[in-house]
Amino acid sequence: MTQQHFITLIASALQLSEKQVRNAIQLLNDGATIPFISRYRKEMTGSMNEMQLAEVKERHDRLCELQKRKETITKTIEEQNALTPELQKRIADCWDSVELEDIYLPYKPKRRTRAEIAREKGLEPLAKMLMKQQAANVHQLAQPFVKDTVDDIETALKGARDIIAEWINESEAARNATRSIFAREAVISSCVVKGKEEEGQKYRDYFQTSEKLSRISSHRLLAMRRGESEGILRVNISPDDEHCTERLKRIFIKSETEASHEVELAVEDAYKRLLKPSIETEFAAASKQKADAEAIRVFSENLKQLLLAPPLGQKRVLGIDPGFRTGCKVVCLDAQGDLLHNETIFPHPPQNEYQQAMRKVQKLVEAYNIQAIAIGNGTAGRETEQFIQNTRFDREVQVFVVSENGASIYSASKTARDEFPDYDVTVRGAVSIGRRLMDPLAELVKINPKSIGVGQYQHDVDQTLLKKSLNQVVENTVNQVGVNLNTASKHLLTYISGLGPQLAQNIVDFRTENGAFTDRRQLLKVPKMGAKTFEQCAGFLRIANGKHPLDNSAVHPESYPIVEAMARDLHTSVTQLIGNKALISSIELQKYVNEKVGLPTLNDIVQELEKPGRDPRANIKVFEFDPNVKTITDLKVGMELPGIVTNITNFGVFTDIGIKENGLIHISQLADRYISNPAEVVTLHQHVKVRVLEVDCERKRIQLKLLEKE
Repeated sequence: MTQQHFITLIASALQLSEKQVRNAIQLLNDGATIPFISRYRKEMTGSMNEMQLAEVKERHDRLCELQKRKETITKTIEEQNALTPELQKRIADCWDSVELEDIYLPYKPKRRTRAEIAREKGLEPLAKMLMKQQAANVHQLAQPFVKDTVDDIETALKGARDIIAEWINESEAARNATRSIFAREAVISSCVVKGKEEEGQKYRDYFQTSEKLSRISSHRLLAMRRGESEGILRVNISPDDEHCTERLKRIFIKSETEASHEVELAVEDAYKRLLKPSIETEFAAASKQKADAEAIRVFSENLKQLLLAPPLGQKRVLGIDPGFRTGCKVVCLDAQGDLLHNETIFPHPPQNEYQQAMRKVQKLVEAYNIQAIAIGNGTAGRETEQFIQNTRFDREVQVFVVSENGASIYSASKTARDEFPDYDVTVRGAVSIGRRLMDPLAELVKINPKSIGVGQYQHDVDQTLLKKSLNQVVENTVNQVGVNLNTASKHLLTYISGLGPQLAQNIVDFRTENGAFTDRRQLLKVPKMGAKTFEQCAGFLRIANGKHPLDNSAVHPESYPIVEAMARDLHTSVTQLIGNKALISSIELQKYVNEKVGLPTLNDIVQELEKPGRDPRANIKVFEFDPNVKTITDLKVGMELPGIVTNITNFGVFTDIGIKENGLIHISQLADRYISNPAEVVTLHQHVKVRVLEVDCERKRIQLKLLEKE
């Protein structure tokens, strides 16, 4: 019954049919991956996409956790002999975690509270009498309780008020009333910790600020929380305290007796000492969770765009990791990205071996038949680009500036050491730069996504949630593009649906021992590759020039018989059918519908037949910065410059204009209309034209306006 209830709840929340949710959960429970389900099981899920499937999985996991929590709570209350049939039903019917914890609060084992000490002194009966609010003389009411450890009437009344304050704190009505005021009115404020003004200059905007919690943007909230964790800021969340206490008094004060006055004092104490701190903590956690989710969403979108950056493809590349004092590390790579040669040149100060470096590069381009040059965009990047632009070659060579973000992390990683055990970090870094040009996706999957530099406060958000979300993005993107089974690295194969590190390694080992794969079915000979795993991964692994013409397409082997039937019916072969639009358009899809295969899958098959193995990524373009701008001091207000989008946040877009500091196009400067999300206007690594609005050399801040985009 519980599982059916989960399905009903999820379907209602996500506006999906129960059949869609049931089938999605069934497939996930059977070990199917999200990319596989969204691509090859559309009939079962009603063509749900990766995001919908991930949301179903997330909600189902949360409900399972909540069910476990309910079982723990029920058992704890049962052990206290306090579980009534009514209470048991309330717990069973509750599917809201906040409400569940409120129900549990009166029964939750506590440390020794002031109320507990008062109960030990026998003051609970006095608290109950005061709560009736009938006594006109509370001193007379309290007198019999003055004995043993209760020294006087005031001690007795204070103890009784402590018990009443705890009752109020544990009252669902009180907690919900306080919550509703927090939700509508709470203000989050921050101020600088005295004496930290100098140290915390980067938080200057938050030294004395406040705004409604319900309206604060995720980046501002995360900035405040980071300032707080670094000891620079003091952050507080608070509603109108008077409004809260008045609301609570309306709930608990029933008359105008002396006893009512005692209850009123208990209400004020309960709010200030117990309720407010508890609800503030709750709202601080909820607002942080919301800000985290938004920051992770932005990061995930950026990461997907970065992974889908245009590849140069299989061309011979010279990669350069620029540097001044230590020189520029140069590597030559073949069309598969394998290292052929490496050396160091010193075209910049202090060595200034300009002509010698130029001759070396010319010889390397000629000797290794180089088709393109990739230059890292870090220190000395602009100078190295200028040096290469001034070098004449015996052929046409394309020159690209490549983002270095995360390259140093990769070059010092175990993955890099395993790939290049005999080379130092500088060689590995240069190889990574070259390979990033050839295939950004294949290279970037080797780096922890958090280190790629396209996030917003990525170190401040929930790290478990961030890792889970980013890994899902990488997995979805790798499977969306597909990989060449005969050239993919172990690391890239790890992200393919159904594979993990061990199977990826087994595939690489099998390839090394037996030569290139010529048929997808050969995967079944790989150690530990079962039929289920083959089903999950086969459609995403491509074989160029394989035995079966569909092995280089996204058509799943399970659908080969359908394509073969289509070819037979058209009196042609599968090879001749592929790419023949006239023949393909004459296929009557309805003829091939059966209980397992419907029109969604058949439409996908037809698309693949038209353009088999088509890479969904765009074509790469050469880009050049303004040669007159090399440092921030070269900038003047009003200048119009070419730039590349390097990071997208909720508040604007960071843009590389060819100097060390990135400029910011504030969200208000992205369009002449209101936009709520910068991603509506630009994409990561997009080439843009900008105007300089403001230059702050002291704080190294540049404000830009978007003029055009490619």
